[in-house]
Amino acid sequence: SEATRTMDFDSLARTDGLKCREETPTVLTEHYKDRDDFLEKRIVNYTKRVKKFGPAEGNEKPINQITEYYARDTSLAADDDIAELTFLLNEEKMFIKHHLQDERIISSTHEYLKPVQNEDKGQVQITTDMVTSFQVERQAKSPKLIHIYNTIMNLLSREEKCVETVRASEQEVRDILECRTQEELTTELSVSIYDTARNDTAKKRREELERKRKDDEARREEMELDYLAPFLARIGDPSKMTAELAQQLRDDCLKDLKDRLVDMANLIQGRFEKETQQLQWKQNWYQQNQTTMTKEEEEQYVSYCSEAMFKIHILEERLNRHKELAPQKYVSLESKLMSDSRLAEFLN
Repeated sequence: SEATRTMDFDSLARTDGLKCREETPTVLTEHYKDRDDFLEKRIVNYTKRVKKFGPAEGNEKPINQITEYYARDTSLAADDDIAELTFLLNEEKMFIKHHLQDERIISSTHEYLKPVQNEDKGQVQITTDMVTSFQVERQAKSPKLIHIYNTIMNLLSREEKCVETVRASEQEVRDILECRTQEELTTELSVSIYDTARNDTAKKRREELERKRKDDEARREEMELDYLAPFLARIGDPSKMTAELAQQLRDDCLKDLKDRLVDMANLIQGRFEKETQQLQWKQNWYQQNQTTMTKEEEEQYVSYCSEAMFKIHILEERLNRHKELAPQKYVSLESKLMSDSRLAEFLN
């Protein structure tokens, strides 16, 4: 609901260091403490919500602007240390304000325009006129195209993660409110052990639910593919199961899954390493030839890096996802084998 509320948290008990969240219909403000990245505050400004029919989760509040405020990191020069980072989502801009240098009354600032992405190739077009800067130091050099490209790509990644964080915060608020509502509505009555009529009714209800659960599980098992079929076929579909056969079937089934998981991981890893090596070679080539390159060659290099990094990012996500799911798939199959009615008697 679009109300005004304040939620206080124990920052030491949270991994994100959040200590306070203030919410109004148009502004969400979060205060942080003792974070490694020096983030102190995030302010999210929303535009007016367009009412839609359908589930509430499909009608998220549109974000207009997100501003993050950072404490001073003394390990960095003031001109390299971000004080404010603003994402203007509706205007397709990103704004950086650095910390004040000593004996200065104004900070360096940079405003970046978002590039338009080529949907066919996953590339972005970067040019030098996509950044507007104010440098406190007059002798500061204008950034090269490759520096602008790296900065914009980094900001785009940070914006995406920032929006995900905001949406996660909104979901956390909804979860907390839902939990509070359930706590207020749910009242559990204590039934005396001497109240046999009511306890007997509750017992029958539990038994009915348990029978229904078992029936549902049995139907799901019948619908699942028989994972033992190909391995039983290899040994001639024996009419009688023995402990030795049961152990052999279990081992063969698990080994087959493990081999397929390893092959898939090696395939993705090989593609990832190949793309990474090619990008590294191109970057080394650029370092050796950047002083003699034409503007067209530099633009071609930036375009190549954009496409290569896009491919590497996709492969890295696939590999991480595979590594995350592989152990779960192995444990799940092992559990199914141990509980399979044809093997359970000999394996347990």
